[in-house]
Amino acid sequence: MTTSLKPATQPQISDSATCVGKVYLLGAGPGDPGLMTIKGKGLLECADVVVYDALVSPQILLMINPQAEKIHAGKRKGRHSLLQEETTQLLIEKAQTNAIVVRLKGGDPFVFGRGGEEMLDLVNAGVPVEVIPGITAGIAAPAYAGIPVTHRGYSSSVTFVTGHEAAGKYRPQVEWEAIARGSETIVIYMGVHNLPHITSELLAAGMSVDTPVALIRWGTRPDQEELIGTLETIVAQVEETGFSAPAIAIIGQVVNLHSLLSGQL
Repeated sequence: MTTSLKPATQPQISDSATCVGKVYLLGAGPGDPGLMTIKGKGLLECADVVVYDALVSPQILLMINPQAEKIHAGKRKGRHSLLQEETTQLLIEKAQTNAIVVRLKGGDPFVFGRGGEEMLDLVNAGVPVEVIPGITAGIAAPAYAGIPVTHRGYSSSVTFVTGHEAAGKYRPQVEWEAIARGSETIVIYMGVHNLPHITSELLAAGMSVDTPVALIRWGTRPDQEELIGTLETIVAQVEETGFSAPAIAIIGQVVNLHSLLSGQL
């Protein structure tokens, strides 16, 4: 069954309640159901409650125990099914009456998935919690496009960074200049909407206009889309083609391997 929820009040995480169950922060991977871990699949098959995100593929949702309560808590730009505080409160409440509560997230819970925030709140509320890692899109999507994020002949370092920063965060902005100077491959999550700003910052930091850029949408799924350009051209290409989120951006010389390796996949 699927539950429709009314907006919740501020989460009550200060007063611990008796829990009969445990919350599992489970990474679903980037989309291809074959990338779900065996441990993760087993949890879905015996879960009592599954709170899932928008980017979890339909094939993975089919792995969920048919008798489980399924709750959509997805967040997409401009469209939030639940606020983050409401999601946390929901997990706390469900753990008080259910043995296996799964928080199912696209990719990996701890890689730009807010899993660290949710786990901290659950621990503070006295709720047992365990993390089940998933394959993150920043590795899998490039691999499916024939782009290794490291290669001895092209790149010995890789930086994973968010292109969509939260308001009021611990520092005002990503230090793009430091990243441009310190990493040979840059993988950017959620960066399509801020791509003009990001490319201008990297160019201002001294990166060449000819630096290759790949954008990968719906990575690892059958409808995966790729857009290949350079720091100088990629913004115009996005505007011309209507390329949109959700997508991963890869910046660096490893992108040149796409033309050589993608046809072999």
